[in-house]
Order: sequence, then C-alpha cells, then structure tokens
Amino acid sequence: MSVIVYTENWDGKFKKSSYELVSYAHAIATELGVETIAVSIGQVADDQLNVLANYGATKVLCAINEKFTVLDNAAYASVIARAAKANNASVVVFANNFTGKAVAPRVAVKLEAGMANSVTALPISFDPFVVPKNISNGKANGKQQINSEIKVISLAQNSFGLKENEGTLTIEAYDAELDDSKFSTQLVEKNTVSGKIILTDAELVVSGGRGMKSPDNWGPIEELASILGAGIACSRPVADEGWRPHSEHVGQTGKVIAPNLYIACGISGAIQHLAGVNSSKVMVAINTDPEAPFFEAADYGILGDVKTVLPQLVEAAKKFKAHQ
Repeated sequence: MSVIVYTENWDGKFKKSSYELVSYAHAIATELGVETIAVSIGQVADDQLNVLANYGATKVLCAINEKFTVLDNAAYASVIARAAKANNASVVVFANNFTGKAVAPRVAVKLEAGMANSVTALPISFDPFVVPKNISNGKANGKQQINSEIKVISLAQNSFGLKENEGTLTIEAYDAELDDSKFSTQLVEKNTVSGKIILTDAELVVSGGRGMKSPDNWGPIEELASILGAGIACSRPVADEGWRPHSEHVGQTGKVIAPNLYIACGISGAIQHLAGVNSSKVMVAINTDPEAPFFEAADYGILGDVKTVLPQLVEAAKKFKAHQ
C-alpha cells in the first residue's frame, strides 16, 4: 500500500509547492501506515530528487522520456495512473494548479477513483474518508466524502505548509511503457521571459486597482515590488483599461495565486477578485473607503490614500532591507 504524490518540476527543479505536496502526502501515509512514493516526470537531477526525502518521501519513481519536455495531459495521466496501480496506492495527491487541474481528473477516471479538488487540510476522518475543501471559488469552506477505494486529491497551494520528515530515499527509474500514440502534444515554439517574477510562483505580490487613478501612478508599486522581490499584479478593470498587461490580472477570470503576502493597493475587493487571491497566507488592503469589502477579507487594513501610504511603505521596506 502507498500514497502517491506527483511532484511537478520546472526545468528540472522542484519548487516549494512540490515540497508542500510531499509533506501533505507523507502526513496521510503516516496515518494510514503506508509509504510515501513520489512520481517525477522528466529529467531531474539526483540532488533535486534527494531533497524530497526531507519531506517524507521514501521512494521516487522517475519517468524519463524525451517527449516529457512538454506537458501532455494524457501521457502524464497514464504514467501516474500506472504508477498508482503498480504500487497499490490508496491516495493520489496533486497540486491544485494548472497541471493538477489538467491531469488529476484523467487519473481519477483511469483509476475509477473519487476526486476532491482544492482540499485545504488533512482528512477530517479516514473511515469514511472526508476532506475539508474550498467551495464557491474559495468564498466558503466545505467538506467532501470520497467513497471509492482509491482517492484522488488536489491540494490548495499554501494550505498545508512544509513539514520536514528527514529520511532516506530510493530513486528508481520507471518505465510507463508509453508508445508514441500516447503523446498528442507537440512543442512548436517556446518563448521564455527572464528577469520577471512569475505571479503563480511569487511568494510576495503587490497589486493595484482603479484606486491608483492612473497608469502613471504605478511607480511606487513597481519600486516596492522590486525592493521586496515581489511579483506585480492588478485587478481586472486595470487590465481592461490597458493600464497594465493582462498577464498581471489576478482574480476569478485571471490568474489564481496563493502567495505568502498579498498587498492590495486601491482594490475594493469584489468577489471576483478575491476568488483569485484569497488563498494568500496574509493579505493587506490599502484603501480610502472604510466600507471596501477587501477590509473584511484582509488580515491587515490601512485606511488611507495609496499616494500617501505607498511611499511610506517603500521607505520602510528600504530600511528593513538595509538592516538584513
């Protein structure tokens, strides 16, 4: 018996989210008295794979194929499902991100498994198997019971944290026996952006809304983000007005993010926006309107004009960095 966890890599390297998944999977495996097995797809160096042992993985199955340089939902699902069957997995864990949303449902179908997405914590009970989860785009909390023999779970980012469980790790090559017919996606062109923090990976995000009044007022946001090493985001109206690129739009119709810190400058906090950011660990709202909905959702609120508050935050951030 085992708990399988898919550890996604980016250009051969794991990120914090992968370690969080292994920590979560190991906690479930401990409760069930089974081992934690990670599945890695694509070329990843042994030193990267060995780090997974720090979070509870006892074995990692490495599926390497030259075609795995591009995400192919069907092929990835076949690899993970076969690994789950071969290792008698009772639970399969994914991240509730772009890849997880594309691959996890396919794996659930292949395993005839029940699935719960956007899970926020360990199971409430194991018999029956009940997990807590976000519902209504994260505006409410609920729970879901999975009755199938095998369960597939996608974990909401930043909902469990990193739990170190140092141990030893066995690395095994895994041949999923996929022929060319299993691959339907081809990489035609690859464009990379350097020198810019990817929003979905950012641990700190500074965001602006229509309360910034003009695209000419974005200087303090950019400066604060630069000092903190943060990503820059915006609300949908700002992107629609052309003040900022749509690649920075976060919310229900934009990117869904879960940074450790989200600073919202001049954003009222409409439901659609909060749906994309309310998984943030800490949220700070800056607004002149005391009735702004964001103040109810935020952990900290600053009632004031962004033109006055932001320069003060910039100076505070400079002093903080200078003493580090």
